[in-house]
Order: sequence, then structure tokens, then C-alpha cells
Amino acid sequence: MAELRERVQAVLGVIRPMLQADGGDVELVNVLEDGTVQVKLKGACGGCPMSRITLKRGIEARVKKDIPEVKAVEAV
Repeated sequence: MAELRERVQAVLGVIRPMLQADGGDVELVNVLEDGTVQVKLKGACGGCPMSRITLKRGIEARVKKDIPEVKAVEAV
């Protein structure tokens, strides 16, 4: 699990600058055994009405593309 968490952190590190450019950020909270990644959207992303789209079409799509064993990314 630790290796998967490190890989997820690396992908989030690639995504993070794009979120930060808009005043937001993403924090990895947990990686569950079923392949679900839990994240917290911060800053402007935390209250943005488009955050669900950012989460699913941006963050989740990229994480799942780079790490096929990830099944879902959800905000907590």
C-alpha cells in the first residue's frame, strides 16, 4: 500500500501546479485497499461549484490513467 500511496502522491504532484494556478490545491488523505483514493480539495477548489468536474474529469482521470489499479478518486 505504501508504494501505491507514493505513486498517487507523484501523480498529484504533476496535477497540483495546475490547481495552484487557480488558487486551489489537492491533499492526499488516504488510499484504501479497494483502490479508492481519498483526497481533500483545498483553497479555491474547496468551494468551487466546478470542483466535482475538476475531481472526476481532471484528478481522477489522470490518476486512473497513470495508475490503472486505482478504481476511483473521491473527495472527503
